[in-house]
Amino acid sequence: MKHRRLPQGSAAGVLGRADLRLIADLIEPGSRVLDIGCGEGILLEYLVREKSVIGRGMELSQEGVNASVARGLSVVQGDADTALHYYPDKAFDVVVLSKTLQATREPRSVLHQLVRIGRRAIVSFPNFGYWRIRLDLLLNGRMPMTPSLPEPWYETENIHLCTLRDFVALCEEDGIRIERAFTVSDDGSPRPVTSLRMANLFGHDGVVLLSRE
Repeated sequence: MKHRRLPQGSAAGVLGRADLRLIADLIEPGSRVLDIGCGEGILLEYLVREKSVIGRGMELSQEGVNASVARGLSVVQGDADTALHYYPDKAFDVVVLSKTLQATREPRSVLHQLVRIGRRAIVSFPNFGYWRIRLDLLLNGRMPMTPSLPEPWYETENIHLCTLRDFVALCEEDGIRIERAFTVSDDGSPRPVTSLRMANLFGHDGVVLLSRE
């Protein structure tokens, strides 16, 4: 079945997810972009159409690959844990990993591959330090479910959840430069991280622009 292409319109109307809108804003027109875990290719198609990027994608599910190819995108099937080492150093201007890092088996290794393959990398992830998650654990004593973490613990693909502070600490430890960092608030608004403690408490998603030191 032919996949329906994205309608014309604003990023908010087309991309839906707030982290994807912020990622799109961070990418310069004409960039060479690799979108890892690209799903059905929604972000990648938007970038190709609206920002004239040279876009490539990698997706684990065959369904996602099929949907992306039906959009006219260059997407291959692959696993972020095992396939990234095939790409040469600095092959792309930007490598995107949106809401996928926490589902990888070796997130530390994946991060190093991102900043090797790309001159910059943009990573988004659910922030497990978000205050609603903390409160839910405190009051109910059960794994929380939120818009960013919608599945129950026994069905989720997420195996390495972290807080924003955890992510920053790993980057500092491993010599990965954080050029810019944002959180996404309850209303979907992006907020630059000025206080890590407050951002860790009030941002339900983190979006971070990385490069190799």
